[in-house]
Amino acid sequence: MDVLSNQFKQRLADGDTVIGLWSGLVSSLAAEMCAQSAFDFLLFDAEHAPYSDGDVLACIQAISAYDTYPIVRTVSDDPMVLKRYCDIGVQTFVVPMVETAAQATGIVEGVRYPPDGTRGLGTSLARAARWNQVPDYVARANKEMCVICQVETRQGLENLEDIAGVEGVDMIFIGPADLGASLGYPEQNEMISIVEKAITDIRSFGNRAGVFVVDPTLAARYVDCGAQMIGAGTDCGILVNGAKRLAHSFKHGGSEKGDY
Repeated sequence: MDVLSNQFKQRLADGDTVIGLWSGLVSSLAAEMCAQSAFDFLLFDAEHAPYSDGDVLACIQAISAYDTYPIVRTVSDDPMVLKRYCDIGVQTFVVPMVETAAQATGIVEGVRYPPDGTRGLGTSLARAARWNQVPDYVARANKEMCVICQVETRQGLENLEDIAGVEGVDMIFIGPADLGASLGYPEQNEMISIVEKAITDIRSFGNRAGVFVVDPTLAARYVDCGAQMIGAGTDCGILVNGAKRLAHSFKHGGSEKGDY
């Protein structure tokens, strides 16, 4: 198997729509369970869940035997954070709160080796390079990195075209919750229109668009607008809501049952 080939990035280039799950349980066992689903990717959310580098490593190792692709949402755009994830084998990043083209440029540079970037070379210690057992790793690594900039503030929305035009930005992902807060909590229908326009604009700027949306009907609308990546829910939500439904069924009657 070619450990360098970024199949997720290739699917985006092929025009596929990818559907995935946000993971916040910080569990390699939970990650492996979810990897057996039909989701195209699992995103390990190190921004809002308490993932350490070791937790992320364990999770991406746990799902490596499955077709589900690992993505990490970082806590920040700090190049030192990006470098550490790159070295353990992360190739696809969602970076939150991107507001300017300069910030996006810094993120791209942070995941690339010189002369195209600022990532430090430490391949003898890096799982990504299989500890120097991948002879062409440094030569190929840059083009296999996938950078997804998350726009979720008024300033980011205003700078959408500039961010979309940054070479090396593979997608702009809209975060509706934070964007809505930044815009002063618009009504639901107004927020949907804002997201639809953002997706349409991103596509018109020549880039790809993604969005987090848990409603399948609304997700289909966003796909019709050009969204290519859908975050469809969270493992935490599946566990919490599934447990509540099952308990309610047994206590109050109903047809909900588990396969245990």
